[in-house]
Amino acid sequence: MIRVLLVDDQDLFREGVAVIVGAQEGMEVVGQAGDGLHAVRMVDELAPDVVLMDIRMPEMDGVEATRQIFLPERVARREHPVRVIVLTTFNLDDRAATAIRHGASGFLLKDTTPVLLRDAIRTVHAGNAVLAPQDLSTLLEGQFRTQRPVPPAYLALTEKEREVFAAVARGLSNTEIAALVFAGESTVKTHVGAILRKLGLRDRVQIVVFAHEHALAG
Repeated sequence: MIRVLLVDDQDLFREGVAVIVGAQEGMEVVGQAGDGLHAVRMVDELAPDVVLMDIRMPEMDGVEATRQIFLPERVARREHPVRVIVLTTFNLDDRAATAIRHGASGFLLKDTTPVLLRDAIRTVHAGNAVLAPQDLSTLLEGQFRTQRPVPPAYLALTEKEREVFAAVARGLSNTEIAALVFAGESTVKTHVGAILRKLGLRDRVQIVVFAHEHALAG
């Protein structure tokens, strides 16, 4: 069962999404919050699997709430990971890009269909992004005008791991990567796991962010 927390300051919208999510097989709504401050507390208390997070809210917006949800000390206390999907009314929203940098797994427009919403929840629960790789790259390109130096942890990756890293940063699937590096999908998964562990990243989305942050996305 995928446990979902809904965060939006509009009661009517939130209740509508709750009906959609609750009707999906294998999903349940475990809580609702009307602002980011309340959302951060509920994530700590309820340990949801996926948070649907509105960007623009009073008290604390979705960007800051996402940042606080993924503070290292909070992440360290969790028994299982939490994923955040940002909800916005604007395509390629700069605030959504900032939320992704803070740890969100992508964004959805608020007028999305119930089917796309369902699929997005399942996608991020599996550790993947909820927008196309090219859109994710476009969204992030303007976020890193000053790139950070490549850290020693990346330099410590093996040659094969760097090859897989580059493929993940391009948004390729495990099947596509397996064909590219002439390996089985299980081997690719092993490499991805090693990359995440060595770089201290949570999921494949954060590999894309890391690549842009350190000018490794080319």
